Amino acid sequence: MNFDLSDDHELIRRTVRDFAEGEVAPVAEELDRTKSFPYEIVRKLADLNLMGIPFPEEYGGAGSDTLAYAITVEELTRVDSSVAITLCAHTSLGTQPIYLFGSEEQKREWLPQLTSGQRLGAFGLTEPEAGSDAGNTQTRAVRENGSWVINGAKQFITNAGTDISGVVCITAKTGDKEISNFLVANGTPGYEQGEPYRKMGWNASDTRPLTFTDCRVPAENLLGPQGQGFKQFLHILDIGRIGVAAMGVGLAQGALDQALAYAKERRAFGQSISKFQAIQAKLADMATEIAAARLLTYKAALEKDAGKNFTLTAAQAKLKTGRLAVRATEEAVQIHGGYGYIEEYPVCRFYRDAKILTIGEGTDEVQQMVIARALGA
Repeated sequence: MNFDLSDDHELIRRTVRDFAEGEVAPVAEELDRTKSFPYEIVRKLADLNLMGIPFPEEYGGAGSDTLAYAITVEELTRVDSSVAITLCAHTSLGTQPIYLFGSEEQKREWLPQLTSGQRLGAFGLTEPEAGSDAGNTQTRAVRENGSWVINGAKQFITNAGTDISGVVCITAKTGDKEISNFLVANGTPGYEQGEPYRKMGWNASDTRPLTFTDCRVPAENLLGPQGQGFKQFLHILDIGRIGVAAMGVGLAQGALDQALAYAKERRAFGQSISKFQAIQAKLADMATEIAAARLLTYKAALEKDAGKNFTLTAAQAKLKTGRLAVRATEEAVQIHGGYGYIEEYPVCRFYRDAKILTIGEGTDEVQQMVIARALGA
């Protein structure tokens, strides 16, 4: 068993780390404060071919793998979660459904736009009455004169309302006990994006509700066979959990980096506070938990790349890293003392960004349910 990354994966880590520290870190606080979507950052990510990392080159992707994708998300989140979730949701949720379940025509139409970063993809699953109970979809699609007419609402959707948003894949009932997935392009009559939410964190990412009122899409916008939507989105969520787990690892690592640097500089009672046993214990625990969480996340990515069933590992990684991110950012704020409560210090933003990782892409309670079922409980 080899725990060393390949040269290619190490190169990706160095490339993304240099980009995150050089391009994202200097503007992250301002983007968060002004709640400004990072258009310029996304363009530069596209220039580095990072918006289509795990997709084949024939569709405009980078031709890499899930582990490379997880490393990229981790390194971006180490500096800023808003940029990371923009890439993460675009890749795992917006682009993967088309790649995995789309027809060749759908792939040729949409994937080059998405993998190149010219357009952003989104996934519309959550509804007012269908959050953790994702199968309780109320949005409906009715076949009419060769088209599908969609009526319903989605909420907490990422990437659907920006100037470069291209398409959203949504779930809708096509029968009493039947769910299907549909592609709805931005600009389709009857499809409207609501105002962005006022959020605790991820302030520079785009998150808003969507409504569909007699929204008519062509019959060929059905994604995969009719009635396969439930099975499809469960698989998409498994993939998404690897990305969110990588975010948890990255955010915890960023918190540790900031806390260690501050502890070395801050002096009290004649020495740096990093010399005090209480601070050392916090730093040691953070570092140990991060190392374990990183291995679990990478294992999920490697299982997916090997074609194995990764549902259990992805749920475990997501559960572990979300909780870790909350603890690690809290400890980083504590180590900073009063300065940790000041917005100019990144740990303040990290602390606000952390909590959603125990909620989004399936709450901790949902992950526990998935894990228990996989264990045969």
